[in-house]
Amino acid sequence: MLAVFRSAQLISEYRNYINGRFVESPNTFEDLNPANGELVARVHEADAALVDQAVRAGRAALPAWRNTSAEQRAQYLERIAAVIERRADDFLAAEVADTGKPVSVASRVDIPRGAANFRAFAAMIRMSGGEVYETPTPEGRALNYSLRQPLGVVGIISPWNLPLLLFTWKVAPALACGNVIVAKPSEETPGTATLLAEVMDEVGLPEGVFNLVHGFGPGSAGAAIVDHPDVDGITFTGESKTGATIMRNVADKVRPVSFELGGKNAALVFADADFDKAVAGVARSSFLNTGQVCLCTERVYVERPIFDRFVAALAEQARALRPGDPLDPETTLGPLISRQHRDKVLSYYALAREEGATVVTGGGVPALGGKLDQGCYVEPTIWTGLDQSARCLQEEVFGPVCHVMPFDTEEQAIALANDSRYGLASAIWTTHLDRGHRLAARIDAGLVWLNTWFLRDLRTPFGGMKLSGLGREGGRHSLDFYSELKNVCVQMSQ
Repeated sequence: MLAVFRSAQLISEYRNYINGRFVESPNTFEDLNPANGELVARVHEADAALVDQAVRAGRAALPAWRNTSAEQRAQYLERIAAVIERRADDFLAAEVADTGKPVSVASRVDIPRGAANFRAFAAMIRMSGGEVYETPTPEGRALNYSLRQPLGVVGIISPWNLPLLLFTWKVAPALACGNVIVAKPSEETPGTATLLAEVMDEVGLPEGVFNLVHGFGPGSAGAAIVDHPDVDGITFTGESKTGATIMRNVADKVRPVSFELGGKNAALVFADADFDKAVAGVARSSFLNTGQVCLCTERVYVERPIFDRFVAALAEQARALRPGDPLDPETTLGPLISRQHRDKVLSYYALAREEGATVVTGGGVPALGGKLDQGCYVEPTIWTGLDQSARCLQEEVFGPVCHVMPFDTEEQAIALANDSRYGLASAIWTTHLDRGHRLAARIDAGLVWLNTWFLRDLRTPFGGMKLSGLGREGGRHSLDFYSELKNVCVQMSQ
């Protein structure tokens, strides 16, 4: 795999893809590798005029695309998945160069899931059906049935932490439902989205059905998508503040939105848990992808009888992580996405000390030598000793960090877990399954894992409560968001 990866070629320019053509723009910005600071590509930034071209192209393509059958659209999705799998090394190279995540992680998670999203929604759209009700009437009976029709032009704005996985998580169901797309990947990670545009071109997706624009948020492509009057719906994954801004901007247009936003996720570890399994699970949920997963655990609550032992074992797991060259198969911890984000995470490392935290392990920047010292690495970090009201326990850090606190009773554990403005995910570690089920129902989070973490069935609802989002995606929930449901009522004769 390493030899194949090294031979994969990254393109030096990432262009916009509008109406079936790759389009340059006068303004470009740099895409940098966070592992070493090197230039990956120059990216052509779309302005409002180019976004308008993309929306117009989508609007022109919509009538024909929406009238294709579910089977025809499913076949396109399967062809897209097949080409992603055939070009897996190219996608892997682009993903690792943009994010710095270890090749061992991206090859097992990100690229396979990108293809799987298209296959999953191809299957789902084939199986989707409407509701049918027979209603008695004074004249005899009526038949009510529902039709699923596309929203129209869908604006997709996706994040940098899982670039291909989360991009395809939105593109696949939107296409399956017959929508046309104007999509903007994060400015930090434009590579795999550009490769996906190449795939769309190769499989012969009709011109204008999929349009890709590069750029930033305010004053750039992101704002232009949100503000465009002919965009019929917006789906966004990212920071809660950005989601709130988007909601304000679309409110007067009364357009549907789907938001998957921030998280300050909790794990509850009971004394009866399988100790080794719980330690390994919490280590993974705290440090996977350098903590840059919206579902990661930043708050860990451990029943007091095993607290000290658990903290020591978790610290051992953290110290065993190996930051380094993402191309090295032995590397298990990549960099943060950018220097700006590293500055943010390091500011929380400093704040935790100011707030009185005990730094069990980590808290700094590793010395890796050579070009890697130009990268955006930080040490995986564990804190104890903070008060529940501390900013470091209430604000999302989005780095490889967790705080561990003891609890004594179930009621206290639930109160601590729910003491957050966020409500995305949680994990419960206990061998008493009746307790697990009981507590899962009481946790204010859109996803609860019991004795596992990050295990996903693509048919299930995905989304958060409180500041963690609005709406649900996954399975029929995605199909419902990307569709308008219409009821048809027919009066039948006796």
